[in-house]
Formats: sequence, C-alpha cells, structure tokens
Amino acid sequence: MPTVKTVYLGELRTESIHLQSNNTLITDAPTDNMGKGEAFSPTDLVATATGSCMLTTMAIVAQRDHIELAGSTVEVTKIMSPTPPRRIARLEIQLSMKTNVVLTPEQVKKLEHTAHKCPVSLSLHPEVEQVITFAWA
Repeated sequence: MPTVKTVYLGELRTESIHLQSNNTLITDAPTDNMGKGEAFSPTDLVATATGSCMLTTMAIVAQRDHIELAGSTVEVTKIMSPTPPRRIARLEIQLSMKTNVVLTPEQVKKLEHTAHKCPVSLSLHPEVEQVITFAWA
C-alpha cells in the first residue's frame, strides 16, 4: 500500500496526502528556483525530515531509559550546491536538548550516537555533508 499520494496543483506547487492519517502537506518551489517560496520546498522537507528523525529516534531511546526530552529542539540549515547539479550539499543541524534528569556522559554519548544513526540521516547520499552539534541543558 502506498504511504503518500502527491498531486501537482500547477504553479510549481504540490499537495501530498499521508494516506494512513489523511494529513496533507503543500510544497512550493523555492524562490531561488522559479517558485513562490510560500510553503516547504521538497529539499526543505529533506532537511525537516533529518532533524525530526534525529529528535524522534533520540526520544525513543531516551524513553526506554525513562528520560524525557520534551522541549528539545532542532534547527537545520540547508545549503544547496553552488554548482550543478542542483542538490543539497550540506545540512547544519543544531540540537538543543532538554531533559528531566541529569545525564551521565554515557547516556549523552548513547543519545548523540542515536541522532547520527537515524534512518533519514543514514538514507542521505554520502556527499551530503551533515554537521551536527548538540547543546545539553
């Protein structure tokens, strides 16, 4: 069964439907590539998916150890290649982590390793540079 159905709406815009939940998402081409930039671009979604995946997988591992990461955030800066072909060249990922307990160095290492090994991050082409930093509160 398909996961997502996407319809081209015209004017460089699509609408995607997550078939299990029926949630929708609009994409728009970015302003630097003939679009209006009024919604996420497809490459913005790659950046978003990477950060979201890191937080989610870290939260799964943390939950197993009775650690709560609510309030943690991730900011992702997407940098496109300056030369053809057009592609994501670099993702700068800054995770600001909040916890309900004081973590041991081993717990921090485990959670950071989890972020580096999230499924989206591992799915990106090796030429996409991923610069990941953590700030623990």
